[in-house]
Parts: sequence; structure tokens; C-alpha cells
Amino acid sequence: MAYSLADASPLTRRRLPVALGMAAVCYLFLLALGARQLNDADTYWQIALGHWILAHTQLPHADTFSWTMAGKPWISSQWLAQVLFAKAFDMASWSGVVVLSAAAIAGAFGLLTRFLLEKLGTRPALVLAAGGFVLASPHLVARPHVLAMPVMVAWVAGLVRAADEKRAPSLALLPLMTLWANLHGGFTLGLALVGAFALDALWNAAPSERARIARRWIAFAVLAVSAACVTPYGPESILVTARVLGLGNALALIGEWQPQNFAKLAGFELCLIAGIGFALYRGLKLPPVRLLILLGLLHMALSANRNAEVLGLLAPLIVATPLAPQIGRREADAAGPAHWGTILVMILALAVTSAGAARAFAYRPNPRIAPAAAVEAVKASGKTHLLNSYGFGGYLIAEGIKPFIDGRTELYGETFVLRHDRAVNLRDVGAFLRLLRDKKIDVTLLAPATPANGLLDRLKGWQRVYADQFAVVHVRTSPGPTDELQ
Repeated sequence: MAYSLADASPLTRRRLPVALGMAAVCYLFLLALGARQLNDADTYWQIALGHWILAHTQLPHADTFSWTMAGKPWISSQWLAQVLFAKAFDMASWSGVVVLSAAAIAGAFGLLTRFLLEKLGTRPALVLAAGGFVLASPHLVARPHVLAMPVMVAWVAGLVRAADEKRAPSLALLPLMTLWANLHGGFTLGLALVGAFALDALWNAAPSERARIARRWIAFAVLAVSAACVTPYGPESILVTARVLGLGNALALIGEWQPQNFAKLAGFELCLIAGIGFALYRGLKLPPVRLLILLGLLHMALSANRNAEVLGLLAPLIVATPLAPQIGRREADAAGPAHWGTILVMILALAVTSAGAARAFAYRPNPRIAPAAAVEAVKASGKTHLLNSYGFGGYLIAEGIKPFIDGRTELYGETFVLRHDRAVNLRDVGAFLRLLRDKKIDVTLLAPATPANGLLDRLKGWQRVYADQFAVVHVRTSPGPTDELQ
């Protein structure tokens, strides 16, 4: 059944402070917990690649960072975000990275609040935006996807508006797709959602209007795909998503690609329970297509925890219009001044707070992903055929050491990633010994709990040269057999 929301005018000046207030609260919260944004090993290689791009004034088309995949074709569809992170790091070290990430995340939730206020009352809009922040919080780390969040929100809001008004999206959205395609590979979701909201627009249109609306949405979809190809790599950027999803069983080894864990009560489960409970209590209803889109996003978030922020940012946009009559329409426009002075003071205060936070918190990545002393031991060994734990790859690249493996899993492929995991975790001892022999490994840098450390302690021709709570280093001491115990 079709639905409509009359008088859905754009956000008035009186509501702008509410959206900015939400953005400011998110920003200050992220600054206070800024070090958490640096708890991802991939941040290191993202910045290192940005520096490489700036130094060489070109983009990579082959791997130059690892020793196992050197020269293999590889592109970075996230090049623009990597350059921005590198620039932020050059300007203010890790504080610059934290501030840039926090500003982008806060901007996304400010935009989300802005669009929700077009349909909903202030209270439900803020509750939905806050719930979205809770869902997204585990994956709010300094990586390219957070820089793309405001673009994603603006793009999907534009699609939702068009579907609500039973028309094709504005062509003014197309530059957003081009920007998104150069920031992060998640732009392919934005392309897929064009089809989903086209179906929604057709479902709610009068039968006589469906052919005309379909033609316009198809034309927009073609233009959107063309806009997504406006990158230094052309249409090849679209194929990166297929390569990542094609990793198969290897994805299950990567924390952010693992399904949600309900063994311990956390924010995702709390939001899910609260949402289901409220929907049942109030008897909320969604139109069929919007319900399917929401369930699709929920499936994505359940199957891979990295998609929880997509659910948190997009689900409120999807449900706002059909739920507005059920949970609270937007308030009538209020007369009064625009509060531009208050807004300016808020912006200046946030700028001063940013500078103060940079001094007060001295942001640094966790040594768990940046084992500096252990890496110095690797350098001191003079060895180059390094076998490392997956989580150390980004830091090694930043330190100028070519890793065995790092977070660019689409480069290494499913077979390579699985072989590495089976070997270092001794799921197949023979595979580990063959790996040492076939790859001529002469130094290892492994997390302390890695089972291979215990075997290396007992293998002839190997010596433990460094160990702390973050990493263990073994060095080959002789070219002899490595399959004999001492």
C-alpha cells in the first residue's frame, strides 16, 4: 500500500542547531576516546600508501609493499582517503588523523539528524540518530570508510527523497557518487541501493506513472554507474568489491568480517532488542519494499560486524517517512532568528577543543598493533624473508619493512590467506614447516599467543631473540634443516 507524508519541507533554520548539536556531541565524544580510533592495524598502511602516492605523484597499479606479492597487480580504490589521512598525519601527527576521522563521523551523524528532522519530531529523530551511533561505534576507526560516511548519508537521503516523492533522484547527487568512489569501495552499495529505491518508487506510484518513473530511474542508474567510473582506475574500482567478497572462507579469519557475537550483551544486541520491542509494542508497520531494504541491511550487519555502521546510518533514513505518522511527525516550523551567532560560537569552540584535546590526550596507536621494540629486533637481524602475524602487516609497511601478509586481503587471495592461517596456528604442522622451507623464511614476528612460537623455540636452526607482551621474534641461525627438534 502506498504511503505519503504531506508537507515534508526542507529543514528550517530553527532546526539547524539541533543537527549541529548532534554533530558536536559526537565529535567531542570521539575526541575524548580518540585513541580507540587508532586501534586498527590497517590505519598504518593506509597512511603509508597516502605518503607513497604523494611522494610518487601517481597511484599504485602493482604491489610494492610486501615481499610475497611484489609486482602483482593491485589498485587502491581508496586513494583519496589515504591521501587525506597522510596529509592530516603530516599536519598534526596522530592528532590530525583522530580529528579528521572524528570530524567525518560527526558530520555523518549531523547530516543524518538533519534529514530525519525533515520527517520526524526532534525526540524520535535524536533517538534514531543516537541508536545509529551506538550501532556504528565498534567500527569507528581511522580508515577510509569513515571519511565516506557523510557522502553515504547524503547519497541515500537523496534516493529516499526521490522515492518518497515518486520521482527520479536529482542529478546533483552524481558528484557524490564520484567522490564516494574515490574515497572507499563501499560505493558499490550505493549503486545497489539505486535499484532498491527505484523499486520502492515504482511500488508506491500510480500504475499510469510507473513506466515514466522506471525510465527516469534507469537513466539515473546508468549515470550513477558512469559517475562511479570517474576514478583514476576507471571501472576497475567496481571490481574490487567482487574481489573482496570473493575471498570466501578467508573472510571468516578477519575480525571485521566475522558475524555478530551475541555471547556477551553489547550495543548491537541492545539496539536490536529495543527496536524489536518498540515495534511490537507500538504495532509499527513498514511498506513492503522498505521492509525488504531494512531486512537486507540487517542481514549484512548480522553476517559481518563491519556493516553495523551501515545499518546504523541508513536504517533511520529508510524508516523515517513511513514511520513518521506512527511515532511523531516533525514539528510545525517556528518563527524566529536563525541563531547564526550561536552556530559560529559552537564551531569556534570545537576548533579550540580540538587543539586542546591534541595536547591533553597525546593520541598514539595501541602497542598491540604497533610492536615497536619487536620490529627494531627484526631490523637488527638484517633478515628480509619475514613471516609475520596478519595484524602486524600495517605497522611493518609504515616502518619500511616488507611483510609476508597485511590487511590488503584482496591482493593475497583466499588460498594464500588460509595457508598462512593454517601454518602459523599449527593447524597443519607440515604446512608450517613447508612454508619455512619453500619461502626461505629467515625471521618471524608473531603475536605471543601464536602456536608457531612454541614450535620455533624447539626447532634446530632457530633462536628466539626478542619477546614481550606484544610480539615474539625468532631468527634463523643456520641454513640447516628446520624440521628437526632440538
